[in-house]
Amino acid sequence: MELVTRGKFPRPVQREAVASDWQRRGFDCRLFVDRPGQEWNGFIPRSNELVTVLEGRLECTVREQTVRLEAGVELFIARDAVHSVKNVHGGTTRWLFGYD
Repeated sequence: MELVTRGKFPRPVQREAVASDWQRRGFDCRLFVDRPGQEWNGFIPRSNELVTVLEGRLECTVREQTVRLEAGVELFIARDAVHSVKNVHGGTTRWLFGYD
């Protein structure tokens, strides 16, 4: 599976559409809301993870590869991959994540 799929979901991104797509693929779907500059560092998922932004922008580092995510872009994080997420938007970023 590719690390990043650009344009996976049309804008404006609808949470229900993402949840439906992910459910078909065996993933759950949860919401996170981060203030500007919020960072989550050094996470290691025990299962595969998907991430997509509803509003705002994230910078994600997965196994030392850094990517910027904006609305509609999907990120795949493999099980056991060390990763970090940072809100690089000037405002609140709303994003979804899910595990298989």
